[in-house]
Amino acid sequence: MKWLEEQRDPNHPHICTIERIVDETPTVRTLYFRDEILANVKPGQFAMVWIPGVNELPMSVMTSQDFPEAGFTVRKRGESSTALYNLNVGDKIGVRGPYGNSFATENIRGKNARIVLIGGGTGLVPLMRYLDFLVNPVINGCTVTLLMGSKTKDEVFFEEKAKELIAEQTKLTVIPVTEDGSYGEKGYVTDVLETLLEKNSYDAIYTCGPELMMYKTVQMANKKGIFVQASLERMMKCGVGICGSCCVNDDLACRDGTIFDGENLSQKSEFGHSHRTKSGILEEI
Repeated sequence: MKWLEEQRDPNHPHICTIERIVDETPTVRTLYFRDEILANVKPGQFAMVWIPGVNELPMSVMTSQDFPEAGFTVRKRGESSTALYNLNVGDKIGVRGPYGNSFATENIRGKNARIVLIGGGTGLVPLMRYLDFLVNPVINGCTVTLLMGSKTKDEVFFEEKAKELIAEQTKLTVIPVTEDGSYGEKGYVTDVLETLLEKNSYDAIYTCGPELMMYKTVQMANKKGIFVQASLERMMKCGVGICGSCCVNDDLACRDGTIFDGENLSQKSEFGHSHRTKSGILEEI
């Protein structure tokens, strides 16, 4: 594995073949391929994915129990994500990376920590990899509450996958939350988090998904003095800190993140309020 990392340039696209596809919802699917390096990424790291003839996209890497399989979970939305979604088994993609930092684990090692993972949509992908990472014998024994936010029942995914990933020594509670109440708890996932924080104590919170959700999560965690990290999504054109399109105040999400802790984010005026468009114009979220 180390030899492979030394031989492969992370900034040069490596061509992979889509080997299987899983439809998660009517608009979300996971495309699986085999790649030893991406199969070993740390929770929170990402890759740049090249769709031939279309564009490149930053994508979190989905975990798989079939090493060296890895995957990208995509929701069809814009031109590039729809093109990736529409690929078939046997089609080729190019991958660069991995890039970015990862969720911290030092504060939960060897202490049977109580953790909250809170995500929405495809933001659940790095949280799934984090669950898989908790199998590490130095870390497992944690009590994990996973909050999964979506608009309706039809958009809920990864619930069973989460249960499959978790180690026997880890206690997992999965709480689906839908805005319309069609499945699980009704309301916003941050409302459920607020209730949990009023009743229980936690050692750490990790979040990824819509920025307003993460903003509220970080605010609540900081107020309670709980260690919190968020994985930020920004417009990325290069993934290596050159184009500057992913800046969050003075930091670049691709180079300095995408994982930022609550103390850092509390000092960023753009977090939860604004981001940059493809043309670099700052606009409100």
